[in-house]
Amino acid sequence: MKRFLAFLAACMIATSLHAAELGDDGLHKADWMRDTFKDLGEDLAEANAEGKRLMVIIEQRGCIYCRKMHEEVFVVPEIAQYIEDKYFVVQINMFGDVEVTDFDGTVLPEKDMAKRWGALFTPNIYFLPQEVERSQTVPQAAVANMPGAFGHWTTLNMLSWVVEEGYKSDEPFQKYHARKFAEQSQ
Repeated sequence: MKRFLAFLAACMIATSLHAAELGDDGLHKADWMRDTFKDLGEDLAEANAEGKRLMVIIEQRGCIYCRKMHEEVFVVPEIAQYIEDKYFVVQINMFGDVEVTDFDGTVLPEKDMAKRWGALFTPNIYFLPQEVERSQTVPQAAVANMPGAFGHWTTLNMLSWVVEEGYKSDEPFQKYHARKFAEQSQ
C-alpha cells in the first residue's frame, strides 16, 4: 500500500510538471524522442547498439489522447526514466510529409506510411523486436501495439512486458498486467 501511495504522489507531482513542448508540426517533443532520418532499419540497428528497444509512436496535431499521454502519463518520473533508459523512440506524424523507410525498404511520406500500416488512432505505439526480417512492415514485425491513450499502470506494465520479452512467454499481457498491478498496489 505504501508503494501505491508513493506512486500516486509521484503521479500528482508529475501532472504539475511541464509536459513535452510542441514542435513546429504541432506534435509533442519529449526529451526521449530521437530525431532520425526515419529509416527504421537504421533506427533498429542504433537501438540495438545502445541496448534499447525500438518504439515507433504515431501522433497527430491536436490529438487530445496524445496530449493526455504527454501531460499525464509520460511525465510520471518512473515512466519517463524507463523510456529514457530502455527505449529508442521514433515519432511519426500521422499527417506528415517526412519520408519514412519501412523495414521492407518501402519509402513513403509519414501520412502514407501511417495509412499503409493501418494506423487509425493516435497515439499508436508499435514495439519492435531486436531483429526484423527485411520483408516485414512495422505492424507485421511488432511484438506489441498500444493504440490509444492508457493510464500510468497499463503504460508502465506494457513498457516492462516488452523489455522483459513477455510476448515470448505463456503469460499474455493482460495476465502480466493484472499480476503486476496487484504487486504494485501492495
